[in-house]
Amino acid sequence: MGQTARVSALVWIAAVSLAAWLWLLLCQGFFWRTDVRLPRRADPGDWPPVCVVVPARDEAAVLPAALPSLLAQDYPGRAEIFLIDDGSSDGTGDLARELAASHGGLPLTVGSPGEPPAGWTGKLWAVRHGIGLARARGPEYLLLTDADIAHKPDSLRELVAAARAGGFDMVSQMARLRVESAWERLVVPAFVYFFAQLYPFRRIGRRRARTAAAAGGCVLLRADTAERARIPDAIRHAVIDDVALARTVKGTGGHIWLGLAERVDSVRPYPRLHDLWRMVSRSAYAQLRHNPLLLLGTVAGLLLVYLVPPLALVVGAAAGAWPAAVLGGLAWLVMTGTYLPMLRYYRQRLWLAPLLPFTACLYLLMTVDSAVQHYRGRGAAWKGRTYTRPDTVADERPL
Repeated sequence: MGQTARVSALVWIAAVSLAAWLWLLLCQGFFWRTDVRLPRRADPGDWPPVCVVVPARDEAAVLPAALPSLLAQDYPGRAEIFLIDDGSSDGTGDLARELAASHGGLPLTVGSPGEPPAGWTGKLWAVRHGIGLARARGPEYLLLTDADIAHKPDSLRELVAAARAGGFDMVSQMARLRVESAWERLVVPAFVYFFAQLYPFRRIGRRRARTAAAAGGCVLLRADTAERARIPDAIRHAVIDDVALARTVKGTGGHIWLGLAERVDSVRPYPRLHDLWRMVSRSAYAQLRHNPLLLLGTVAGLLLVYLVPPLALVVGAAAGAWPAAVLGGLAWLVMTGTYLPMLRYYRQRLWLAPLLPFTACLYLLMTVDSAVQHYRGRGAAWKGRTYTRPDTVADERPL
C-alpha cells in the first residue's frame, strides 16, 4: 500500500512538472526563441548627437579590449565618450586616457565623482556624474555601457537608427557573454536563458505589457526620457539597476525594447565556477526582494521544474513506475528542446542541453548562498563595496 502511494505521488508530481513545461513552452512569451534582435531599420535623415557614459571601477584588465571599440565607433553624427572612474585603485582613469591618446577616434573625457553618498550604489553614482557632464553637450541620446563591453564599429549607428525607426525611448541589447572556459560553457548560456524566462523579450517591447527589463551593459536612452524619469536618481539604491531602469522608464510612459546582441560582446572572463558563482549570488536575493517566502517559492519552483523531470525518469524506470518515467522523460525532453536555441546562439555543442537540470541546481545553490550572505551582512558585495538592503526596494521588483 505504501509503495503504491509513493508511486502515485511520483506520477502526480511528474505530471505537474510536465504541465509546467508545456505552459512555459506555449504561454511564457516564447522566451526560448532567440530571434529577438535589433529591429531592421532605415538610416534616419539626420543623426542626433549622442553621449556615451561608461562607469568604471578597477577595470584596467578589460579596458584595453573594450574602450578602443567605443573610440572607433563609425557614427555619422556627433558623439563623445565620458568614462567615469569610480574610485579605481588600478589606474583605470589613466589607462583610459592613454588608450584615447594612442587610438584616437571619438573624444574622451575622464571624470571622477568621488565616493558615493549613503543610499547610492557606486555604479549609479558614477552614471549620475557622467550624465551630468553629458547634458552640457546637449545630446539627444545617452548610451550607457559598461567598461567590459566591446562594440562592433557600427553598433552605435545601428542602435540609434533602430531607436529612431521604432519610436523607442530606450533600446537595450544583452551583450553576448564570453563562453571559453568549461564552466562558462555550462553556466553562461543558462544565465541568459533563465533571464529570458523571467523577462520574455517579446513582452518587454509591447507598450501595454507590464514586463520590463534591460541589459545594463548596453542601454541607449533618450536624454529627455532620462530627465523625465529622474534617471538615475529614482533608482539610486538599485543593485539590479538594469531592471530597475527599465521599470522606471516604462512606468513613466516610455517605449522600451530588449533583445539579444549581434554587435555587442562582453570581454570579461569568468574562467572558474567561483567567478560565476559571485556574479550570480551577489544579486540573486535582491531579485527576490530579500523576501524569505519568495526564496522558498523559488527553490520549490526550481526543484519542480528542473530537477523533477530527470529524477522522475530515473526513479520511475528503476521502480517500474513507467507512467512517472514517461511523464518525467517528456518534461525533460521539452526542457532540453527549449534550451537548444540558446546554445545555438552561443555556438555551443548541443549535447549540453540535457545538462540543464544540473546547471539549474547550481543556480539554486547560488540563490540560497545569496540569501545566506545577505543575512551575514555580506550581500551584494562587489569590488570592495557591500550594499545592504534599502528601506524600500520597489524599483527592483520583477513584473
